Amino acid sequence: MMEKANTSGGLARTRSDQLVESLKAQSSSESMGLVVEQAGAGGAGATPSRRSSRRMTAASPGRSGGGKNTHIRKSRSAQLKFELDEVSSGAALSRASSASLGLSFSFTGFTLPPDEIADSKPFSDDDIPEDIEAGADKPKLQTEPTLPICLQFREVGYKVVIRGMTTKEEKEILNGITGCVNPGEVLALMGPSGSGKTTLLNLLGGRLSQPTVSGSVTYNGQPYSKFLKSRIGFVTQDDVLFPHLTVKETLTYAALLRLPKTTTKEQKEKRALDVIHELGLERCQDTMIGGSFVRGVSGGERKRVCIGNEIIINPSLLFLDEPTSGLDSTTALRTVQMLQNIAEAGKTVVTTIHQPSSRLFHKFDKLILLGKGSLLYFGKASEAMPYFQSIGCSPLIAMNPAEFLLDLANGNINDVSVPSELEDKVQMGNAATETRNGKPSPALVHEYLVEAYETRLPETEKKKLMDPIPLDEEVKTKVSSPKRQWGASWCEQYSILFWRGIKERRHDYFSWLRITQVLSTAIILGLLWWQSDASTPKGLQDQAGLLFFIAVFWGFFPVFTAIFTFPQERAMLNKERAADMYRLSAYFLARTTSDLPLDLILPVLFLLVVYFMAGLRVSAAPFLLSILTVFLCIVAAQGLGLAIGATLMDLKRATTLASVTVMTFMLAGGFFVKRVPIFISWIRYMSFNYHTYKLLLKVQYEHITPSVNGMRIDSGWTEVAALIAMVFGYRFLAYLSLRRMKLQ
Repeated sequence: MMEKANTSGGLARTRSDQLVESLKAQSSSESMGLVVEQAGAGGAGATPSRRSSRRMTAASPGRSGGGKNTHIRKSRSAQLKFELDEVSSGAALSRASSASLGLSFSFTGFTLPPDEIADSKPFSDDDIPEDIEAGADKPKLQTEPTLPICLQFREVGYKVVIRGMTTKEEKEILNGITGCVNPGEVLALMGPSGSGKTTLLNLLGGRLSQPTVSGSVTYNGQPYSKFLKSRIGFVTQDDVLFPHLTVKETLTYAALLRLPKTTTKEQKEKRALDVIHELGLERCQDTMIGGSFVRGVSGGERKRVCIGNEIIINPSLLFLDEPTSGLDSTTALRTVQMLQNIAEAGKTVVTTIHQPSSRLFHKFDKLILLGKGSLLYFGKASEAMPYFQSIGCSPLIAMNPAEFLLDLANGNINDVSVPSELEDKVQMGNAATETRNGKPSPALVHEYLVEAYETRLPETEKKKLMDPIPLDEEVKTKVSSPKRQWGASWCEQYSILFWRGIKERRHDYFSWLRITQVLSTAIILGLLWWQSDASTPKGLQDQAGLLFFIAVFWGFFPVFTAIFTFPQERAMLNKERAADMYRLSAYFLARTTSDLPLDLILPVLFLLVVYFMAGLRVSAAPFLLSILTVFLCIVAAQGLGLAIGATLMDLKRATTLASVTVMTFMLAGGFFVKRVPIFISWIRYMSFNYHTYKLLLKVQYEHITPSVNGMRIDSGWTEVAALIAMVFGYRFLAYLSLRRMKLQ
């Protein structure tokens, strides 16, 4: 048995040695500069450093044009790796036998020479972002030229006012933050939770109100202007997407709304497909995004869709709030690598990052370390560790640089050398207040780090970091244009948002739960009022009760459906308005009118069941007029729900107010109380239940009696006018409330 194992191991080694020799011969004979990467998979070659080689290849025409040679290298190395993997089973046996002989073999069945081991990488960092399943020839959107923008900020501060019952207190969120990031660079904002990373990112992206901001933020030397909204991409920490749209639909609608007017519809749709290929989303392009209650794409794919929503406009400035949170290490590395590729095309990238791995940390160009809103370090990411070592803070054990920096920002100096200045302060200070377990307290460590950065870092170094790249005056002045740049006309915006609204909400309207609710109610009503007879006074009174219930049901149902509209879409509305995707008027009109076709279907099904089961007036005209009356009631009630939701923007308060309002309108609807006191009779005329009830009585009984249950039947035009006034009045109030809503 041992003999057999040794024989198979020998065969594996022989095949492995042959492959190694053939690869060496092949790599030496490549005269066109074709270098076999992935040394661990079958070959090795001496390459420059990761950063310098990336710069060189990014600048070469072959790299920017799609990289046919790169594809050849990857295909060949992948094929060789596959061949070597075939012998790994035999190599496993050879390792067992060779261990007793004192021999050493790698996992592929052979050992590389020592000088090649240092340069060999089974999986290169440069190759991780490339998604093999996405196809070989993916368009490089990041290489497209764009307006270069240099972002500078000096002594930036931000305060919030906390109001109590009787007191008012100011809390400082940011204090004197200074930094600069040039086109082609990735700036990482690091710090523990609550240190002000997201606040600083929002401030730099122009998403915070100015009265509470101090210091200066400039873009190519110019202050923030509305023109920059079309040049800035902002990826929020939460994935704000419509759950029922597919990946392709989401990016297509973003392209149609955000790309310039000069771009045709076909070009915009092609751009969306290019972004899908660029981000490796082909496999899930027809999958719904999903949400809390809807199964959809994975977390990493959802994050890439959010990034695609922003890079689709080819932004000059790209802000990202913790783009790697919740992702596994490989997906996070791919995301950061993609950001690096975007920056290398001349774009400016600023991102907050939370607890990155060591591989991620070394991919950033510049770093800002925040602690309690103060600046602890700004400079090159590669020089952060030497700087903190120079002020006496060094890790005592092998540690991820990011973990070391976050520990310092938190004031945690376990496994960190204590500077002599801090030791002196501990010995001189009060041990009860200044120390913790014989070590400096976090407050003392924070104070020391802030002071060290302000005094020990040479001013020449700080000034050098703040020097912007030279730009033409025309480029500098272009960002100061106060004119907004809409991607589509008002009519185009309305049309796009209208169809997007129908696609998004058709799942809610035609859910089995809602259809069952409406049809079951209709069947119960039809059975209770089965073939009722209106020819007798008692039968007439019974049918009047049915008509009043119809007026109440289709007044109550739409109000509590519409209340959720704007509070639930507030995050999406804030995000898209901040990016100037559309005018608010176009959104509001599209949002309210896209519901109308869907709102008409369920009432028709309801009346088809109830009307003929209950034996109401069997004629085409009364049936159609009944449908129109109910539809007018629905639209008016929906307007009330929209107004309440848009005014309060809080579901609990909105639901409470709507309950009281609907109950009041129902009681004043003319069925329960015939004689209302004059000082409160005006409520009756504000009730859509009252006007709907009167119109239904007119449609059914105008040929029988002039009054029903003491309610006089007239021409009906007054009721129609009142309902139409409610339709437009409530919606106008909702629009004004949205206008006053602050972007948050």
